[in-house]
Amino acid sequence: MAVTESSSPSPPPEADDQLTGELAGLDELDIALPSAPKRLGEVWQSAWPKLAAVALGLGIWQLVVWSGWKPTYLLPGPAKVLPTLFHNLMGGNPISGHLLKATSVTLRRALTGYALSMVIGTGLGLAVARSRILRAALGSLITGFQTMPSVAWVPLAVVLFQTSERAILFVLLIGAIPSIANGVISGIDNIPPLLLRAGRALGASGYAKYRHVVLPAALPGFVAGMKQAWAFAWRSLMAGELIAQIAHRPSLGRTLDNASSQNDNAGLMAAMLVILIVGLLMDALVFGRLERTVLRRRGLAQAGDGGGRL
Repeated sequence: MAVTESSSPSPPPEADDQLTGELAGLDELDIALPSAPKRLGEVWQSAWPKLAAVALGLGIWQLVVWSGWKPTYLLPGPAKVLPTLFHNLMGGNPISGHLLKATSVTLRRALTGYALSMVIGTGLGLAVARSRILRAALGSLITGFQTMPSVAWVPLAVVLFQTSERAILFVLLIGAIPSIANGVISGIDNIPPLLLRAGRALGASGYAKYRHVVLPAALPGFVAGMKQAWAFAWRSLMAGELIAQIAHRPSLGRTLDNASSQNDNAGLMAAMLVILIVGLLMDALVFGRLERTVLRRRGLAQAGDGGGRL
């Protein structure tokens, strides 16, 4: 008796469609690191929202001036302040001083103090994150120092160091170090335990553990702490320069005080614009780019999306 072989029944089309959909869903789990965006496109995507915000701010400022809320000699508009800004940047006047020179002095102080804060704050954060005893003793104290207004430290700085560069540096360090230390602590605390166990399984211990596992994994939190520390350092520096003024040393803080005491309101607002511009440039050119780079390398942001995850 002949036996005929029967082929296995083919799956219905609905099953093929379901299998294809499931495989496509699995493919979405593969995260490919996005390529770095073109330099010009990245600069433009980062710059145009800020330029639009600046234009909006200038428009609101001009509308407030036109409303007559304050006399123009008390609240000058952009049409008067912007020419004063360019004039003071180039040559200056006896009241407001040379803004370009004052800005260079202030920036040199800020960068020097911030670099020292990075070294001290990183070491402090690593020590506190590693030791339970230090965390119990210093964890809340670091946060308390961070919440104190910077101007509250200026009188003590003057008492300890008189009106000198060390007094201004002291206020800057007190303002920036707690933010960096808390950034390091927060970054380490949020490391997935699986990464630490994988590091131990691969033999990472001691210095190698921190060099190859802990610090790279904590980098996003550390960068956030660096960005916040710059904001605190910049504000602390302005507070120190306003009160602890050093003779024959121009600075943005001293320019603000001189313009205010001489009723040069256009020069006062010009100096305030310089302070704002420095903050915007530091965020756009340094910390914003650093943050986007870290997020892209971890697959948390697409190229050129400004650092967003969604």
